[in-house]
Amino acid sequence: MRTDSAACLPDDLDHALLIGRVWRPAPVDGPSVVVVRGGHVFDITSTVSTTADLFDRSDAVQIARNAPGEALGPVHALLEASLAPAAKTDTRLLAPCDVQAIKACGVTFAVSLLERVIEEQAGGDAAKALDVRRTITELIGTDLAKIKPGSDAAMKLKAELERRGAWSQYMEVGIGPDAEVFSKSQPMSAVGLGADVGLYPTSVWNNPEPEIVLAVNSAAQIVGATLGNDVNLRDIEGRSALLLGKAKDNNGSCAIGPFVRLFDERFTLDTVRAASLSLHIEGTDGFVLEGVSHMKEISRDPADLVAQTCGAHHQYPDGFMLFLGTMFSPIKDRDAPGAGFTHHLGDVVTIATPSLGALVNTVQLSTAIPPWTFGVRALYRSLAKRGLL
Repeated sequence: MRTDSAACLPDDLDHALLIGRVWRPAPVDGPSVVVVRGGHVFDITSTVSTTADLFDRSDAVQIARNAPGEALGPVHALLEASLAPAAKTDTRLLAPCDVQAIKACGVTFAVSLLERVIEEQAGGDAAKALDVRRTITELIGTDLAKIKPGSDAAMKLKAELERRGAWSQYMEVGIGPDAEVFSKSQPMSAVGLGADVGLYPTSVWNNPEPEIVLAVNSAAQIVGATLGNDVNLRDIEGRSALLLGKAKDNNGSCAIGPFVRLFDERFTLDTVRAASLSLHIEGTDGFVLEGVSHMKEISRDPADLVAQTCGAHHQYPDGFMLFLGTMFSPIKDRDAPGAGFTHHLGDVVTIATPSLGALVNTVQLSTAIPPWTFGVRALYRSLAKRGLL
């Protein structure tokens, strides 16, 4: 289950503008902003103390290419250290965001829409999901991807589903005019490549959610993209949508990385729109699950999701990271026929796409992984101590 460090990098590494954050041990003893150039990592914190500051700069691309920096060695060595169990006290990758808000969009693909309705109808009980899936599919079919959210056709479908008693709050955000946008996690709480992700201890039906994550600055400009795992507790959210916060925001429940790739002449929002995202889950029990998601099947354009998140109605002065949603809801049976998929502790989850590399994390309980202790105040104390504010 060991991942080659090369697989964690874009396939066109020599042309990719990769921005990240690393934890540097003593004497620095704090996080630094880094850039990858020519296969090597450079600390550029003396120019930009946070990634949020960098993303706000109109010359962010030029800084990534030219700002002076302290050499930290080959990027492959950093990736290996981050993936190794002994990485906790070494220089290692962190999530590539810092003080930005962490937002997420849900039910942006037809397949995930169906699975959310199934969770709701099953009341969070995985054992009931198979029968509910069959009934829902027979009733509404699987061609929801052809329906444009908020369109006349969507409203006609809504009226028909209401008539049949099949309307759902998930249908509302899936094909209605308003997208689901929620706060996934707190600033500074996301974990990066090689870190453990956490499941709430009482959850017995859960899965990863492989997604592309946009980096958006305070002016609502999309400046780059990365990978994310929006860890999902199907049983807890399925019991009640009002438990979304409990289901989504726990210690280690948000993984982002390994790097933010800045937009430039070679990598743009159109690259994101055309991307295919792969998921590989491998358990200590020998179980393997694989799947592929295609961004071309998203029901709402990424730019529209950003506009629904930030604008005259809501500002983010420190910028934000935006999960775009997933079409992947694993239903392959793992423990018993008809029971579908759920995580086992020790599962290694790999989310990848050629232009961004791969994000690798291991599944544990949120109560068993290291507690989150380094927040925004700690960040600014660290920067002040180094004379970087």
